[in-house]
Amino acid sequence: MSTLSTTSAQSLVGAFTAEAFAAHLATQSSAPAWWLNRKRAAYEEFASLPMPKRGNESWRFSNVAALTLDGVVPTSPESAATTNAAAHAPFGPGLTFLNNTLAPRADRRPELPPGVIVTTLSEAIVKHADLLQRHFMAQPQKLGSDKFTALHIAFVSDGAFIYVPRGVELTAPIIVNYLAEGPDTVVFPHTLVVAEENSKVTVIDYFVSVGSGSQPGPHQLALGANDLYAAHGAQLTYVAAQNWSTDMLSFQFNSTVVRRDARVKSLNLHLGGRQARHESLSQLQAPGGLSEMLALTIASDSQEFDQRTLQIHQAPNTKSDLLYKNALQGNARTIFSGLIVVDPDAQKTDAYQSNRNLMLSDDAEANSLPGLEIQANDVRCTHGATSSRIDPEQEFYLQSRGIAREAADELLTFGFFEEVLARLDDESVREALRELIKTKFKK
Repeated sequence: MSTLSTTSAQSLVGAFTAEAFAAHLATQSSAPAWWLNRKRAAYEEFASLPMPKRGNESWRFSNVAALTLDGVVPTSPESAATTNAAAHAPFGPGLTFLNNTLAPRADRRPELPPGVIVTTLSEAIVKHADLLQRHFMAQPQKLGSDKFTALHIAFVSDGAFIYVPRGVELTAPIIVNYLAEGPDTVVFPHTLVVAEENSKVTVIDYFVSVGSGSQPGPHQLALGANDLYAAHGAQLTYVAAQNWSTDMLSFQFNSTVVRRDARVKSLNLHLGGRQARHESLSQLQAPGGLSEMLALTIASDSQEFDQRTLQIHQAPNTKSDLLYKNALQGNARTIFSGLIVVDPDAQKTDAYQSNRNLMLSDDAEANSLPGLEIQANDVRCTHGATSSRIDPEQEFYLQSRGIAREAADELLTFGFFEEVLARLDDESVREALRELIKTKFKK
């Protein structure tokens, strides 16, 4: 092979060579044929697709030059034996994965009603193959990261599988912790939630770098995904808090399916990462479905947070409500690109989309691209974006009460975020999110 062709191949796959994939596949030898075939097809797709380019509309404003698949080890290094995974669980104990592997000492699954399944993907492949095959990454990628989604499917080895049968309501949240530790680490978190008819469940994902990898330095890479399926009448709440290291390149892909009269509420908190891209697809497939898509981001220093969303209304009398709020410090950048699509048969659609940015620095940059694509004539769809600074009168009022300016700005930022946090019913979850947000201001 010529030098030119070798360089080209490396630029397409980085550290994820055919040899690395073969080594990964060897660890999956006991998996069923459909799983292995899915992985092989995904790797071929990954290897054939180009890296994003500056002119790609779905990557508009993104720093594509900084995207790299080099510098990591596809088979993650062994975790340090001294790591106390349970100590990195602000929402409480639950399923905990350290560098793609279940951490047995931190596995604290709650007592569950009959029929409820909370287990690992690796176990679900064997014991619940029909459900997994039906729902795992079942929705086509639509937001631009086809290459990285294919890479996730090709190399994912474990994650969380949660199944709530018909009519069962869980009062306590199910918690899944994903930890990355060590230099050159790559992780593939995956959470799959199936809520059957008239069931109710709350699931919390927490993503964090620990140990030496939690500080600036060695490169880390995360390619995560979650599949949320709410059957007729189900109520599903999903909370994800991302607190990766400051040198993590992060991708997270969300796919939500909402059936008749189902309610799905998702809230994503973005704190960590050098460059983090989050894609969220919500499909309302039957009348009466509701999808609430919420996000909070604190961007500081030179971080970049890239948020891409798609709300698809495929049936009449459905509703979606998106509210993304960003607070920007230092030289940070945020990108929001959202689209509401209303299919021709989706009459009586009620769709809302709002991106609001609080500029805490003169050097920060917020880019917003909200959009509509309406093919029905009896709908109510609104979208908008705002960027503003802290109200000087509010700031002066707090300072006049003896509160330092920096503390006053922090209080006002929390007030800005509270509209989103208030949409969660569980006060303990809201408080845990507030505590995580505070850590960002202390850095």
